[in-house]
Amino acid sequence: MFSLGVLWFSLVAGLASSIMAFIMLRVTLKHPEGEPHMVEISKAIREGANAFLEEEGKKIALIAVIIAVILGVLFDFRYGLAFLFGAFVSEMAGVIGMYAATRANVRVTNGARKGLFNAFSAAFSGGSVMGLAVAGFSLTGLSLLILIFRKWFMYDEVAIHTTKYVFEGIKLFKVDDPNGLISVIKSVMLISSYSFGASFIALFDRVGGGMYTKAADMSADLVGKVEAGIEEDDPRNPATIADNVGDNVGDVAGLGADILESYIASIVSAAITAVYIKLADHTITSSQYLTLLTLPLVLASVGVIASMIGVIIVKTRKVQDAQKALSSGNVITAFLVLLFTFIVILLLKENYQFKFTGVLFGDLHLKWRLLISIASGLLAGVLISRFSEYYTSYDYKPVKVLAEKTQTGVAVNITSGLALGMKSTLLPVLTLVIAILVAYWAAGTYGIAIAALGMLSFVGYIVSVDSYGPVADNAGGIAQMSELDPKVREITDRLDSVGNTTAAIGKGFAIGSAAFAALSLIVSYIWGTAKTADAVLMNPIVNLVNPYTLIGILIGGMLPHFFTALLINGVADTAALMIDEIRRQFKEKPGILEGKDKPDYARCIGITAKGAIKKMVAPGMLAVVTPFIIGFLFGKSAVAGLLIGCLSSAVMIALYSANAGGAWDNAKKYIEQGHFGGKGTPTHAAAVIGDTVGDPLKDTVGPSMDILVKLMSVVSLVFGSIFPDQPFFLR
Repeated sequence: MFSLGVLWFSLVAGLASSIMAFIMLRVTLKHPEGEPHMVEISKAIREGANAFLEEEGKKIALIAVIIAVILGVLFDFRYGLAFLFGAFVSEMAGVIGMYAATRANVRVTNGARKGLFNAFSAAFSGGSVMGLAVAGFSLTGLSLLILIFRKWFMYDEVAIHTTKYVFEGIKLFKVDDPNGLISVIKSVMLISSYSFGASFIALFDRVGGGMYTKAADMSADLVGKVEAGIEEDDPRNPATIADNVGDNVGDVAGLGADILESYIASIVSAAITAVYIKLADHTITSSQYLTLLTLPLVLASVGVIASMIGVIIVKTRKVQDAQKALSSGNVITAFLVLLFTFIVILLLKENYQFKFTGVLFGDLHLKWRLLISIASGLLAGVLISRFSEYYTSYDYKPVKVLAEKTQTGVAVNITSGLALGMKSTLLPVLTLVIAILVAYWAAGTYGIAIAALGMLSFVGYIVSVDSYGPVADNAGGIAQMSELDPKVREITDRLDSVGNTTAAIGKGFAIGSAAFAALSLIVSYIWGTAKTADAVLMNPIVNLVNPYTLIGILIGGMLPHFFTALLINGVADTAALMIDEIRRQFKEKPGILEGKDKPDYARCIGITAKGAIKKMVAPGMLAVVTPFIIGFLFGKSAVAGLLIGCLSSAVMIALYSANAGGAWDNAKKYIEQGHFGGKGTPTHAAAVIGDTVGDPLKDTVGPSMDILVKLMSVVSLVFGSIFPDQPFFLR
């Protein structure tokens, strides 16, 4: 039996990971920085990244405070504080990770002067700070929150509290009424608000950072490589500093906040499901309920421990092949997670039969059904990541064929890349379908929720590997701008190419876990619309022949496409301004390309930062506001349809965008290695253009989709109780 006392274990595990993150930061800073001109370039990148995060943070903070006040006024000020706490934890993880990355980049460059091992050691140390911070901060924050308000989670305290809201014009009045229309479960509202805060920050960080990095990257490539014929990260390119700044704000800070909110949503969705099971099943005992409630935190804790061990193993190895080192670390960490999970599951003594869910494996003991659910999620995550690697790595046929077709021109490169991305959705979706069915047959909706956590159980290691890539990419830029020996750039490029593959793998885990977590959150929203405990699992809110549900499904299916359009337009508009600026500088100062004049890097950084911050607001607010608009116009059933439609559409766009963009990028790199003519050929120019088409897809659109669907789900869960039952014209 587990009790709320095990939260101290999760708190200690979270604190241990957080402490190790700071230890790895110190290890990173011990690596020497190198020559003064290298340090100067690194400092410029760091200052640009810090300035962007500061400006972005001011805008996000204002909106966050407004949302917290609304939560406090409508429900309880403690929910507003939980929201702000989740937002703070998410932002701090990104800030700490970016702090390490912007100081590790020059140390990786300097290490590459001595060889692969030194460069890899510095890059992995810098990346591991982000991974360990994400796992540690999120788990520590959630454990603290539940411990502080542990009374709300006790067996006898879980109940639906009702309040009546009366609408008069646009004003909302709250009146105490035992026959109230609004149902609130304190424990669910508390941890949902925490998850809401993390998702809110993640969306803006991902969208803003993604717009920044891809606008800079596109303009630097198109004008620098294609028009001016200069190398990537050439110091003569005015956009090169902005491009390297973007790697940090988008692929480190944004990525950290993204994975953190996926991790939190996975834990929270399972805990919320446990609360609803307790409400609906009057036969469940206190021991069984507390086991289901605390198991997600225990599993997250052992996953954190496994990640810490995995990071230590990779860090202490004498590495000669970065890909093999990271892959072996991945295998070791996954094995440790399975081992620790198996031990945890064996500790379970009591049994429980999940009711109301059509469980197929109903005769099995609770421990085995939970193990099946967890294993289905973990296996699905590994398979989806492998499919992503297959479609995006130039070690496999799809990217090689794409590179070969690029010899015929830009049009064929782009159309073939589009087809590759669309085709790549088949196997991951079938994998998700099978995993969801297995998890559901094993343990009902709770099984689906716990499978999401199985997929992200070793998030600390996943993010460490994912964050390593941008650090290596930055190191290559510094090597190029510092005009170091070409062999230095060759080493950083080898590390960077591995980083592209690991990033695709990380995106696979994020997308898969998003589908699981969002599905369980959607079910929780549907259950949450019930006014009594007896109606929770029997609530008929989703009726596919109900026209309002169908309206919601159609709007939900459309929304990710409209959201994608806003993101791509934001990148394109900002990139257009950057391209004009780069061309202006080349035209007005011909000495730049001759190496006689210094480009105005600061102006390009300012244009990109201003454009990204301006353009991120609309898509960010769209995700928050849409459930309210649909809810108040068409009622609760329409919101359920909205979430279902959004989930199905967003998963497809996320998979397609990540894999098509990754394939275009690595097809370009494959050609740059000397295949099909190599650099400076029309084939290379076509591949560069294809890469710029894929840039906003893989690093802005794709990663934002999983946040979009989870943010909308958790917004609906938190505020769904105030949505009316009927559309506005029938009230």
